[in-house]
Amino acid sequence: MPLPVDKIEQLAPDQASLNAGIKLANPKSWPALGIDATKSLIWGECQGSGSSPYRICVSVEDHGYKCTCPSRKFPCKHTIGLMLMHAHGKAGFETQPPPPWVSDWASRRKPGARAGKPAPADAPPPSLKAALAQDQEDKEDVGSDEKTEARLAAQRERMKTLREQSVRAGLDELDRWIGDQLDRGLAAFPAQAQSQCRLAAQRLVDGKATSLATRLDALPSELFTLAEAQRPDFLIETFGGLHLLAEAYRRQERLPPALREDVRRLVGWTIDRQTLLDMADALRVSGTWTVVANHVEVQPDKLRRIETWLMRVGEAPALPAVLIDFVPVAAPAGVTLMAGETFEAELVFFPSATPLRAIIGSRGATRAQTIWPAGADALAAALASYDVLLARQPWLGSWPLAIAAARIARAADGALWLMAGGDGVPVDPRQSQEALVLCDLDIRDIIGLWDGRLFTLMTAATPLGRWLRQ
Repeated sequence: MPLPVDKIEQLAPDQASLNAGIKLANPKSWPALGIDATKSLIWGECQGSGSSPYRICVSVEDHGYKCTCPSRKFPCKHTIGLMLMHAHGKAGFETQPPPPWVSDWASRRKPGARAGKPAPADAPPPSLKAALAQDQEDKEDVGSDEKTEARLAAQRERMKTLREQSVRAGLDELDRWIGDQLDRGLAAFPAQAQSQCRLAAQRLVDGKATSLATRLDALPSELFTLAEAQRPDFLIETFGGLHLLAEAYRRQERLPPALREDVRRLVGWTIDRQTLLDMADALRVSGTWTVVANHVEVQPDKLRRIETWLMRVGEAPALPAVLIDFVPVAAPAGVTLMAGETFEAELVFFPSATPLRAIIGSRGATRAQTIWPAGADALAAALASYDVLLARQPWLGSWPLAIAAARIARAADGALWLMAGGDGVPVDPRQSQEALVLCDLDIRDIIGLWDGRLFTLMTAATPLGRWLRQ
């Protein structure tokens, strides 16, 4: 039995939420929709502003619900949109067994839980009729005033020009800062790394070069991860790379289109989800994908960065991808795709000379079993493939590699090394404790991130089962 429309009106916390729910009641915004065999549970995944969709489930019987979005309104606009699609039959809810995240919610909840908060006593009750009227009015307003649209377009162009000027001024400041550090001498830099990098990062934030600011904020922790003897070379490479990036930005018109997009992204320009989906030349790859690792870290700008690392399975080579979401530290840190989860999907990759970051364009069924990626390379071949990518994109940073027949060995000084045959690379010292369990095990395959200096372990297939990064 469909959800009653009048009940949805009663559940809505306010008119604004109901209006927003109307706009989301469109199957194009939902890559996955499902209903169980008893018709008592519906669920869906709604694409938000991040790469991972929000997950919403609703009990048809007692109107309980849950959504992974950070909204403080209950129910949120995603929940209302899902309810309205079910109520109006606007989308085909595929009958299937509930996925684990729905079954887990249904088993732990109490009937009638989270049935919404009543509207304030002095506020009129939310009205679906009013929401539909507002939605129609919004549609009629779009494009009706060509002068207004032209004025807004001109304003956007002015803002873009001003930001370009601000970014270039920030890059000039960065060059002067790098020169100051070299004049003082690299030996003196570690003692002042935290304060100096924070100062330079703040100037870049003022210059609207936010991604570059985040890169500088991370420099001290990367520096102190290395042995003292390695730090001067690291600083020379890092400062040289930053200067090269600034020069590339100033001359971006001369770069190939894909590399130009890399340069702008590394400085701070972004492409929103809808723009990427609308790009006719965006790289789209369909297949079966498995989650090899999740990583969450809090950035200095008070945003939580959520990385979900994927690899395509069933085809060679094992194509990698990463989904990146940013949420405020105060918001719940929901990881929507768990390590080991395998699913069908089309990924849309951001423009790049070395495509890696992507979003889920459309998603299909979830596989019941975990599938390990095939096509791991010998260590020497994997390192050579990294060098090829680095030649295409000089600021490549970390890249996922799948290594076959490897083992983790402990050196006399206590450092861990990834060994395969006669080759070896050092493991990130920050993993020295959690990776000890892997020492001397015969590992079938291991997947991790290589940045040219250190290997960060993500997951491994061992005789004892699957090991995952903490």
